Amino acid sequence: MAKRVFFSFHYQDIIDFRANVVRNHWRLKPNRESAGYFDASIWEKAKKEGSLALKRLINGAVKNTSNTCVLIGTETFKRKWVSYEIMQSLKSGNHIFAVHINGIKGKDGKTKSNGNNPLYYLGYSFSNDGTKVNLHDFINGKWIKYPDLDGYSVSKVDERYRNKIYRLSSKYPVYDWNSDDGYNKFATWVE
Repeated sequence: MAKRVFFSFHYQDIIDFRANVVRNHWRLKPNRESAGYFDASIWEKAKKEGSLALKRLINGAVKNTSNTCVLIGTETFKRKWVSYEIMQSLKSGNHIFAVHINGIKGKDGKTKSNGNNPLYYLGYSFSNDGTKVNLHDFINGKWIKYPDLDGYSVSKVDERYRNKIYRLSSKYPVYDWNSDDGYNKFATWVE
């Protein structure tokens, strides 16, 4: 059965065409079931919204999905709303995975070197009593409290996991659309 996937990306990668290659590859499949997903991206609707309205739109879109695919372009890791989408996906319990897309030819017919993985710059920790997940942002070589979303309650975790920040890049897989054969294997990346 096809799953609903939220795609997180820098809008420039839509303009350059790379993000659409991944998001629309299902159109070349016999049916959506064989592609393994439905696209739940919201940016086409959201470009002119304010911050609060955008957060509500993202929250609602993520809520109706079970997976979040982060499309990694050149500047993706710097985008505030990409970080928010990832953190909201974490909070919602989505399976998160990232895909490098700079190896896809842009509308100019050229490829680029891989961009930085945004999952490397985001993290989480467990509170002293082990009952809350705290969210973190890696800025200028330091971890800070993630500013745009509060942490959340969890079942009490063992002491050995508390008071340490875990990078999302150590928890979630990262693929390359070209070298990992995303056209044929994307459905296996979705959980």
